[in-house]
Amino acid sequence: MTHHHSEQKPALELLLALSTIHLLNDLMQSVLTASYPLIKSDLCLSFSEIGWITLVYQLAASVFQPIVGTLFDKHPSKYNLPIATTFSLIGLIGIALSTHFNTLLASAFIIGIGSSVLHPEASRIVSLSSGGHRGLAQSAFQVGGNLGSSTGPLLVALLVSPYGRSFILWFTLFAILSYIASIPIQRWFSHYLIQMRNRHLKMKVQEQRPVSLILSLFSIAILLILIFSKYLYMASLTSYYTFYLIGKFGISIQQSQVCLFIFLLATAIGTMIGGPIGDRIGRKYVIWFSILGTAPFSLLMPHAGLWLTVLLSFCIGLIISSAFPAILLYAQELLPYNLGLVSGLFYGFAFGIAGISSAVLGYFADIYGIDAVYDTCAYIPLLGLVTVLLPNLNKKTT
Repeated sequence: MTHHHSEQKPALELLLALSTIHLLNDLMQSVLTASYPLIKSDLCLSFSEIGWITLVYQLAASVFQPIVGTLFDKHPSKYNLPIATTFSLIGLIGIALSTHFNTLLASAFIIGIGSSVLHPEASRIVSLSSGGHRGLAQSAFQVGGNLGSSTGPLLVALLVSPYGRSFILWFTLFAILSYIASIPIQRWFSHYLIQMRNRHLKMKVQEQRPVSLILSLFSIAILLILIFSKYLYMASLTSYYTFYLIGKFGISIQQSQVCLFIFLLATAIGTMIGGPIGDRIGRKYVIWFSILGTAPFSLLMPHAGLWLTVLLSFCIGLIISSAFPAILLYAQELLPYNLGLVSGLFYGFAFGIAGISSAVLGYFADIYGIDAVYDTCAYIPLLGLVTVLLPNLNKKTT
């Protein structure tokens, strides 16, 4: 029967919509960190308090993800994506208008919940609608997120920094766009759910588990170590890179935000190539290269001048970001029956590590100075060596 064809057709416009939603979500999310210099001076906060805001946000965005992912695996609904957008919207308004540290923390928490709802759900729909091209689909989805999180700081530099924090309210327009973008996804997904119910099937998965459960769980532990090394190093760049550049080279806040944009743009490009290359040569090679390959650049960076630092940060962003789609897909291939759970676990763990790292690095920066953070973090990518322990899953995907 030609049922199969009708399922594969909507994939492209659907991927575009999913990628757009990811872009808008991560753009709204990135406003928080990009506004740190403003929030810090507005409310006279210390680096440690900035670390706390990040921690609260990241915990909300991480601890709830596997829970939400598992919940949606059991009870799928077409309303989950708009719900995610609503959380981000409320949180943003809070960040624009907070006059107190505690309301800031609450707003950061609400924004984080928005992220927790969006990532596992959208990631699962990406997998269901990929028509077999999972690396490509996952990369396209990821790239939306990266573009969003790299455009956010740039827009904050242009629209908010010169005028003040209340101008963050402009970003509520992106929430409205997000509601619009979710319409075709909701339509496709409710159609998909009706088809599944008519066949009295659970979300069907054709593949069997490629290796034994014990080896799968061991491999997932290794993948989590790799995520740990990637996000610990990334946290040093995303949260404190602007402060590092201002402190070391005496550039302005706006110039530092442009440098951050360059780094984040590189991570978007790296993500885009990570998935499809993994489809072609095997995910394990991409994982190898993307974490260990960062080390020479990260070790050189603390000793470089301004322009070389910006160039090195671009190379680092490009290489290290190709890891995530490859790691996530490798994990989904290990446990094909639990897409929501796996997506939630990996996004959640990534955000959690990023949050805890930001808080710890904030204390570290208060005590030893921001330069020491970069001298120390330079060695983290060497953890990529544990990739040697991963089993080969190089079955050719059709």
